[in-house]
Amino acid sequence: MITDRSRFLLTQTLLLIFSFLVLLNFFDIGGVLDLQLIYPFIDDHGQFPLRQHWALAELNHRYVKDMLILVYILLFLGWQVSLKWQNWHTRRWEFGYFFSMVAVTTASIGILKSQSAHACPWNMVIPTYDGILWDFSATAGHCFPGGHASSGFALVAGYFVYRMSNPKRAYFFLIAAVILGLAMGWAQMMRGAHFLSHNLWTGWIIWCLNVIGYVLFSHKLDIEETVL
Repeated sequence: MITDRSRFLLTQTLLLIFSFLVLLNFFDIGGVLDLQLIYPFIDDHGQFPLRQHWALAELNHRYVKDMLILVYILLFLGWQVSLKWQNWHTRRWEFGYFFSMVAVTTASIGILKSQSAHACPWNMVIPTYDGILWDFSATAGHCFPGGHASSGFALVAGYFVYRMSNPKRAYFFLIAAVILGLAMGWAQMMRGAHFLSHNLWTGWIIWCLNVIGYVLFSHKLDIEETVL
């Protein structure tokens, strides 16, 4: 008999494989789609005019990220309280698992990014008399995957936490993660910090890590749901 958990994990695995093939075949880093989508944000001098735009450089890159970090700090505090306050004791895995997956996924993206040889688009543009050339041998590096988008995509952990106990809340976190991750990533693309592929791969990696985490620890969440 196939359980709901087994069916869910099978579906997630198939979706991960399918999306991996789509990204691999249609979203090459610095490929045709990446270049077509980023060209509108480059001027005739090979510069990104929106690079220092307040709404993108400050509001999106700083304040939105800070707000998300505050949410994750609150999760950590909730976990700490659940360890000490008896009334919240049954929620220790809810908060602890959520915060841990956020920490693991964002840290993983940060580590991959720090070791990456891929340069940012703003370091690769070479203006010429005939148009724009791309220097894909640029050695500035550290621009893949998209670190900023990971702050938004990390919310997907909430989907796995609440999918059984509170489906509405689970889908709220899923939708919020997709919207924030893509929006934050797109804003960085407009600034010239990333290609779209950088951010899509970020989302895929975080999703994959969450599926692995769910395989390893979902039984703990199931126990807590039974207690609740």
